[in-house]
Amino acid sequence: MLIFPAIDLYQGQAVRLFQGDYNKMTVYDTEPLNTAKKFEDSGAQWLHVVDLEGAKTGTAANLETITKIISSCRLKCEVGGGIRSMKAIECYINSGVSRVILGTAAVTEKNFVEEAVKNFGDKIAVGVDIKDGNAAIRGWQEKSNLEAMDFCKKMQDIGVKTLICTDISKDGAMKGTNISLYKNLADKLKINIIASGGVSSLEDVTELAKLKLYGAIIGKAYYTGAINIKEAIEAAKL
Repeated sequence: MLIFPAIDLYQGQAVRLFQGDYNKMTVYDTEPLNTAKKFEDSGAQWLHVVDLEGAKTGTAANLETITKIISSCRLKCEVGGGIRSMKAIECYINSGVSRVILGTAAVTEKNFVEEAVKNFGDKIAVGVDIKDGNAAIRGWQEKSNLEAMDFCKKMQDIGVKTLICTDISKDGAMKGTNISLYKNLADKLKINIIASGGVSSLEDVTELAKLKLYGAIIGKAYYTGAINIKEAIEAAKL
């Protein structure tokens, strides 16, 4: 299982939100490139980046910061947050992004996902943010009427190769991840699944690795010192 250390960007800074609440934001690094280099030095292969401004507004507000990170280290980078047009996808991929994550647009515009997969193949991933069993949209601010598992199956049928699944209730809470959710997804889907939200201990990493998931995202647990990325990468090698 791969470990995806995370950087959430807001106004060019590395920050973390608590359960997607923009009013509960903590700034961890005013120069995110420094954090990315630490991840690289720890042995990470990938970096998970979310443009929090983009998630709310649908703009590539932190593109300059993302491009700087990509050009300054060897990490592969997947980026999400407000990517709602083919032009935006092309912009990120042309900037060196290895995988683009569609969120709100995947829920609200099925045809857009189909076209994106047709044009860019496995460079397209879909973020499934789960709130009370349903897919949430617009930076977690709204809950759709789409049941999460049904949505995941639809994405698989379209040809999406990678799903980033987040249990919003666990995100940033440091109380463990939702193992039962990811077991259910792994049992019912034949697709790369990346677990996100509440991965807060090496035990969480080991339990997720046992499920043979493709990857796990580590965010707040790194920034608070609860998880060492180098140790997490070793724990994921089951």
